Amino acid sequence: MADLRVVADSNVLISALLWTGIPHEIIKLAEKKKIKIYSSLPIIEEISEVLGRPKFIERIGELKTTPEELIESLLGIIEVVHPTIFVNEIRNDPDDNKILECAVAAGADFIVSGDPHLLKIKSFRNIPIVTPRKFIESGGV
Repeated sequence: MADLRVVADSNVLISALLWTGIPHEIIKLAEKKKIKIYSSLPIIEEISEVLGRPKFIERIGELKTTPEELIESLLGIIEVVHPTIFVNEIRNDPDDNKILECAVAAGADFIVSGDPHLLKIKSFRNIPIVTPRKFIESGGV
């Protein structure tokens, strides 16, 4: 069932890397080849920058890893796409548009996000935007 294409926003991926819980379950589905998670260089750069923030240093230390190792592990799970279209759908937080751009480039079936700006639009070009919980509960996998 690895045909299911998912774009997870950076907050979902960061949560999945640092804690157990529903976002982590999504990563596990990709590791088991039940879904494919797609990302793009701008999203990966954002994750890298966020993991370097002081508020995550203690948690990363508890996991006995580094931000670089976390990014490397993520790159082993996801498939990177290179968006060629650029959108201006989310004007309140234009940075969120990179998630939509990635989803179009990936031919995504779902966008998984906890971001209110993304969730508010509900879908983009017929790609549903759902919370991690709703994605897991939907049984789409």
